[in-house]
Amino acid sequence: MKGEGVPVAAIDLGLKRIGLAISMDGSMATPLPAVERKNRNQASAAVREVLKEWGVKSVVIGIPMGGSSEAEMRRRVAHFMNLVDYDAPLHYQDESDSSLEAEALMRGDIRYKRDGRVDSLSAMIILQRYLGV
Repeated sequence: MKGEGVPVAAIDLGLKRIGLAISMDGSMATPLPAVERKNRNQASAAVREVLKEWGVKSVVIGIPMGGSSEAEMRRRVAHFMNLVDYDAPLHYQDESDSSLEAEALMRGDIRYKRDGRVDSLSAMIILQRYLGV
């Protein structure tokens, strides 16, 4: 199983919020609090701190694969991760419909609002796909 025994994080990179999730053992993914994005330097520093705090050994980033925007998204992700100053392995995972799945998980929650929980649930779904769990 991918990521078995090592901390792996997933990132759902958005313009307003950055969803985050973690797997410590490769068998379960857990959403973390999302990062509110004020500017790219603040956002990259916040993500760097989360990766350091959890001792993350590799990162999975969700991008839309197979479409016309894939190359542009890979370029944007590479730029952001350069700002994060992260030098461990970086993996890409298809994020198609992960936000819709995350919103479906939140539907019964009367407290539902765009506060970052959906973004981190989306990151959790991306990580589950990568891990195959």
